[in-house]
Amino acid sequence: MEKHELVEGKVDWKGRAAVKGKHGGRRVSLFILGTLGFESLANMALAVNLITYFNGVMHFDISDASNVLTNFLGTSYILSIAVAYLADSYIGRYKAALIAACVEFLGIALLTLQAHFPNLMPPLCNIFVANSNCEKVRGGNAALLFAALYLIAAGMAGIKAALPSHGADQFDEKDPKEAIQMSSFFNWVLMSICIGGAISLVFVVWVQTNKGWDWGFGISTIAMLLGVIILAVGIPTYRIHVIGGTNPIVDIIQVYVASFRNRKLSLPESPEELYEIDRDKESATEVEFLPHRDIFRFLDKAAIQTTIPYFQASEPQIPNPWKLCRVTQVENAKIIIGMIPIFCSTIIMSTCLAQLQTFSIQQGLTMDNRIIKHIRIPPATLPIIPITFMIIIVPIYDRVLVPFARKLTGHITGITHLQRIGIGLVLSSVSMASAALMEVKRKKVAEDQNMLDAIPVIQPLPISTFWLSFQFFIFGIADMFTYVGLLEFFYSEAPKSLKSISTSFLWCSMALGYFFSTVLVQLVNKATKDLTKSGGWLAGNNLNRNHLNLFYWLLSTLSLINFFNYLFWARRYKYRPQIPQVYIHRSGKA
Repeated sequence: MEKHELVEGKVDWKGRAAVKGKHGGRRVSLFILGTLGFESLANMALAVNLITYFNGVMHFDISDASNVLTNFLGTSYILSIAVAYLADSYIGRYKAALIAACVEFLGIALLTLQAHFPNLMPPLCNIFVANSNCEKVRGGNAALLFAALYLIAAGMAGIKAALPSHGADQFDEKDPKEAIQMSSFFNWVLMSICIGGAISLVFVVWVQTNKGWDWGFGISTIAMLLGVIILAVGIPTYRIHVIGGTNPIVDIIQVYVASFRNRKLSLPESPEELYEIDRDKESATEVEFLPHRDIFRFLDKAAIQTTIPYFQASEPQIPNPWKLCRVTQVENAKIIIGMIPIFCSTIIMSTCLAQLQTFSIQQGLTMDNRIIKHIRIPPATLPIIPITFMIIIVPIYDRVLVPFARKLTGHITGITHLQRIGIGLVLSSVSMASAALMEVKRKKVAEDQNMLDAIPVIQPLPISTFWLSFQFFIFGIADMFTYVGLLEFFYSEAPKSLKSISTSFLWCSMALGYFFSTVLVQLVNKATKDLTKSGGWLAGNNLNRNHLNLFYWLLSTLSLINFFNYLFWARRYKYRPQIPQVYIHRSGKA
């Protein structure tokens, strides 16, 4: 009789133990990758071109349009924390991802509906013409716009929070072969997003620009529907993470509360005297055990035993978890608190990314976007340059560079997650510096040609949009290193009950970066209001007369300072044990 190897902590869609070869693995992960690809196809064009829609169709000023977009994107990232909490604690990662995909589909469908009917939008008007007094979207139409946007944001949040973690659940971290496959999976997550994004940037953006916003949004709606279908089709073959009986967030909070309550107690000389459940008497089906680490010792006070352990007492009593916590519980809390400085150090990079989706697109609108005489490239399509590079380099990185580096370093991912993140942070600073230099060149052309008041698109400057490709290209490489490094770092380091919440730290840092961009733009305009004729570095609708180059230099400097801050914390970070110690107890046998 054939012996099936069960996967610990995973079940199939009917609640039966998952079986290797039948459930999960690299083949099944293709459903997740396909869904991520179609979702990227659906929303990449929105991320890069909505600022043009807000500015040209809904008649927001450039700075207001930038803030509407960054707030929308920021919300999509920050909501991922809430969805991840629900996924890890209550509804499960697969269900959370499927519900989120349906919500995103509904939001894009509403956006398509509004773009199709003229009475749902402001009257046609060219906002770039002086004294045009274009009517901004308002009332019920504004409510419809923001309802659609924030349904999309909620759906995007759910996909980001739950789907990558659900994909990683298809691999067994304790199986060396599958551990390598899981590392590759995170690289292919980026690859699938890039492929979908490339189609979106070339095809969907072209349709939005040349055939109408309703046609472009309609294609995004169809792509999202296909993503929902692909995700649903794979359900019989998924390994589904079992939701634990305890609340993982509460478990972490209990450590912080207990350590504070026990702050006046002295730590024992030996860590072995700290409280941990007895493995031989534990009757749970699966319990995680982590060894004690000599870091954040103040949290160890949560595990100081002041009475006889309940399993040794003549009359056993369950300890109060708000006064006494397991060593493993304390170690999980240490991991979370150790991640926080790394998390904070990535916020500035997301602020830089926000500029490539806002002001850099507006730069492109003022420039000559012809490829050849009769073929033009929309400015929102410029991110195709770094994405094309990533489509080429990711397979080379995964199949050639990582195995080579693995032989040299002995590390399963070639270089460590933190090393990858650091490379990306440096390159983000370089990207902003190149953007500043490019803006100086663009403004010089406008001044030399006496075109400082030229109308964007209608009167393009005699300088090619492809000059902007340098900043997009450099940031694309930075994104390849930092995006995958953060995603894998947060997943691999997190307690198993907090995988979705941990990976959503990446999206949360991006959210804070986008929100910080909104605040920074407002602060810069306020601080420079009396120093410039335009009323601020970034004020008004005329990029030729403002000081975007100085804003880019500011971001480059902040990014460089942030890198040294990151270096300080990364050098002190202690990785968790690579293979968690898990004790399996069935029928009284270990």
